[in-house]
Amino acid sequence: MLPLFRGRWSLLAGFGVLALCLAGAPAHAEEDPGDDIDGHSRPDMHKLAGKPPLPRAHKDFSKYRFTPPGDKVVEQADANRLLFWTPDGRPDGYAQRRGSSIIYYNAQGTAIRVQRLTPAEMQDE
Repeated sequence: MLPLFRGRWSLLAGFGVLALCLAGAPAHAEEDPGDDIDGHSRPDMHKLAGKPPLPRAHKDFSKYRFTPPGDKVVEQADANRLLFWTPDGRPDGYAQRRGSSIIYYNAQGTAIRVQRLTPAEMQDE
């Protein structure tokens, strides 16, 4: 009688393991009602990447006097510099503030011009 009893227990244990496996399997639904927290859904990562929630930095580049003729100027406020691009879309250099000077570089990264700021321009910051 013992072997029959052992078989029943192993059969019941097998059903228990099967039930646990099925209960632990993730359900794939089109829309999970648990996504709403206090009436708000979680942000979509694709939308956040396209439009970051942080405001963009703003700098005053009015003291930068030199611009290569015909170039398009692109501001990089977070790096405190201006980028210069040729009309056909190639990089033509950049200008960056260093202390009391603004240094202008060519496309190869060589300094080509230094603009010293006056004490009055330094006070405007």
